[in-house]
Amino acid sequence: MGVEFDAVCIGAGHNALAAAVHLSARGKRVAVFEQAPVAGGAVKSGEYTLPGFRHDWAAMNLSLFAGSPFFKAYGAELAQHGAEFVPVSRPFATAFADGRFCGVSTDLAETTANIARYSAKDAETWKTLVAGFGAEAPHLFGLLGCPMQFRASAYFMFKTLRGKGVSGTLDLGRFLMQSPRDWLTQTFEAPEVQAMLGAWGMHLDYGPDVAGGALFPYLEGMAGQAFGMAIGKGGADVIVKAMVAAIRARGGVVETGTPVARILHDGKAARGVQLADGREVTAAQVIAGIAPGALNRLAGVLSPRFDRGMADFKHAPGTMMIHLALNDLPAWRDPALATYAYVHLAPSLDQMARTYAQAQAGLLPDEPILVVGQPTVFDPSRAPEGNHVLWVQVRMAPGTIRGDAKGEITATDWAGAADPFSERALAILESYAPGTRARILARRVVPPSELEADNPNLVGGDQLCGSHHLAQHFVFRPVRGHADGSTPIKNLHLTGAAVWPGAGTGAGSGYLLAQRLAGK
Repeated sequence: MGVEFDAVCIGAGHNALAAAVHLSARGKRVAVFEQAPVAGGAVKSGEYTLPGFRHDWAAMNLSLFAGSPFFKAYGAELAQHGAEFVPVSRPFATAFADGRFCGVSTDLAETTANIARYSAKDAETWKTLVAGFGAEAPHLFGLLGCPMQFRASAYFMFKTLRGKGVSGTLDLGRFLMQSPRDWLTQTFEAPEVQAMLGAWGMHLDYGPDVAGGALFPYLEGMAGQAFGMAIGKGGADVIVKAMVAAIRARGGVVETGTPVARILHDGKAARGVQLADGREVTAAQVIAGIAPGALNRLAGVLSPRFDRGMADFKHAPGTMMIHLALNDLPAWRDPALATYAYVHLAPSLDQMARTYAQAQAGLLPDEPILVVGQPTVFDPSRAPEGNHVLWVQVRMAPGTIRGDAKGEITATDWAGAADPFSERALAILESYAPGTRARILARRVVPPSELEADNPNLVGGDQLCGSHHLAQHFVFRPVRGHADGSTPIKNLHLTGAAVWPGAGTGAGSGYLLAQRLAGK
């Protein structure tokens, strides 16, 4: 016998959970079914190395969630269920081979002093950008929070024209189409400052020369200066646990270890799901928090154009995660680097461009980019006293290996390539922080293949659930006409990072969808 719900969510990623929280707050009875043993998708934490050492599986930076419209609406409630953030005053820096670094702090004088070591002119430029950020932020955040529907988009354009004028609006449009290198080299003269900001493009599949990527180095730089960073107290999973608790407190259902076998529909409207254990769950709305390529497997044929778009949806290169338990922080050449949450090992735009091109070609990069997360600098509760955890993202790592750019690794599957490629990454870390290897108590290497096996949405280890290039962003994410999460049949909706506004922990697609379904 079927069970009646107002909405059923496939997957318990943070977007689906945000949708379920909002719908349940509007009096809807919701159910969430997750195939993995724990909720959260890429936002989860655990003792992946040694007891007492808590690591974030994939996502560590929760700034977007903490600053999101969703959290503004539900933050007080989630706090009652244990959601707590740790503020980070030194969000990121880039280390260079000569031992120097350039970093951003919430102290403007400190940031400008860091930049002035490379260029006094760039330090003044930074001050000018910071001074103007308050005027630019409403337009940029308004765009990123705007539903990609005609009426909402037209209203956004009207407000932008009214606020910036025609010439200002055209300048904004040009900026949104620029590559990171275009904007960075036009704005800053020091290669080190360009590299410090350019690394953020790589987080969202924007190599230095990919059109449309200039926005992200700018936003991350300005937001880091203005707000710093937020990480979860004890682990990123605090937000997931809080959302699950909020849903259950209102009578909703959240089941883990419960795969969905198929979506029930008659070709015109969805009516629920069938679980892998045979149960049929009927619902007025079905919300699928899954990668586009999985939709046809669960729902069958929907429409030729939409199905083709789902099949053609492109994923970004993958990521390898390395979790380290340490008896001390890395032995950075400049000890000041031990006070930053993220340290990028991405010393130049040219090196980033080479790494990106190699990964796109299916090659293991000869010098992968490392994002070295040091959460215990700000949250010592994540490790036994005096010890630390290190969260290392290795970008880029091809999901399908066609060769090795360095000519050293012969394996073309991750079962054989994971160990030698992780050794290459750790050798890079050691070159920037000599003596760090001796501080490692335990490690856990998670290659792209394991990321996908754990969470099928991370196709090929793509933590973004899809490239954000212009042809697959804004109104085209995931397919033209469906950036609001709609599908060709009634009552079936998509959410997650594959839907506008895309990747990150901001819960934007889930919250926007839930507002639409609930009538706000």
